[in-house]
Amino acid sequence: MIYLDNNSTTRVDPRVVAAMIPFFDTYYGNAASTSHSMGWEAAGAVENSVESMARCIGAEPRELVITSGATESINLAIKGVAPYLEKRGRHLISSLAEHKAGIDPIKRLVKQGWSVTWLRPDSTGMIAPEQVAEAVTDQTSLVSIILANNETGTISPIAEIAEVCHLQNVTLHTDATQAIGKIPVDVDDLGVDLMSFSAHKFYGPKGIGGLYVRRRDRPVRLIPLIEGGGHQRGLRSGTLPVPLIVGMSTAMEIANDLIPTETVRFIELRDLLESLIVAELEAVTLNGHRVERISNTLNLSFSGVSGEALMLTMKEIAVSSGSACSAADPEPSHVLKAIGLTDDAARSSLRFSLGRFNTEDEIRTAARCVIESVTGLLRLNSAMRN
Repeated sequence: MIYLDNNSTTRVDPRVVAAMIPFFDTYYGNAASTSHSMGWEAAGAVENSVESMARCIGAEPRELVITSGATESINLAIKGVAPYLEKRGRHLISSLAEHKAGIDPIKRLVKQGWSVTWLRPDSTGMIAPEQVAEAVTDQTSLVSIILANNETGTISPIAEIAEVCHLQNVTLHTDATQAIGKIPVDVDDLGVDLMSFSAHKFYGPKGIGGLYVRRRDRPVRLIPLIEGGGHQRGLRSGTLPVPLIVGMSTAMEIANDLIPTETVRFIELRDLLESLIVAELEAVTLNGHRVERISNTLNLSFSGVSGEALMLTMKEIAVSSGSACSAADPEPSHVLKAIGLTDDAARSSLRFSLGRFNTEDEIRTAARCVIESVTGLLRLNSAMRN
């Protein structure tokens, strides 16, 4: 199978697997066990890994909290900071194009008495800083905007949004799950107060993620979601999964080092895929920003064809019609509807997300398969109408 669903999850890089293995069967101590060398070795591995990840994103080690993944990180950020912010005001701002992991915790706060302003992105998926500025009131205490959209790849102007937020003393969270390892991410350059991410999006293991919590000039306080032992300065209790932490750190280091070369390669392959498809098919539309997007992502609408039907006819290609986390929802993509697509257009869309292990031959084969499948479905639809 040709795997073009890397925004859903990535294959674990063999170098990451190699780094993790010793911590399953040789250095398997509990990092919280301080009375023997096995615990010290585990704790040292965690400390080194956290320091490495902090360097990758321009943070301090004490500003990172290890979680089970981006969904938990986002929940901890939004629900955890809310009790400390509600004295300032119980109004928050977010985007209609957020991942469900960002939307649902906000809806939970609404049930608890918060109000929310949902900003609508433009046709490219972009939220403008001016929209945030116009939505801020004297009750606004939190803004949560995704850095790189998981479906369209559109990159938000988070640094400019941060300037708006901090002028109004508003805390800013960003979901950087699709951004880390694909574009340079520095928490100070972005100006964010909270930032969530997950290892399995950048060739690390599943079940591990992190949350950046600013401790310096604008310290942020959180109420923990998980208690029981006071691990990680009381912010997230539980035995630390040392192999996964080592894997996430190794994956992040590799991804950061490869950003310059992988970006160039992904753009070449992504644009090749689009050009081959567009050259043979009519009424193909790009969804998202053509320039300001992560390099591996291509979201296309095929007029007159169901995306689900298209995927079923392309059994040798792994692609997606939306977010994998919303795969059980039969409704058309809320992200594509937010940028102005009709239900039919949203349902006719596919997301191709390239990865480290894709080759040019695979891209050419995938393009040919798409062209043949779309052509066949259009011919079938025409025959049924006649």
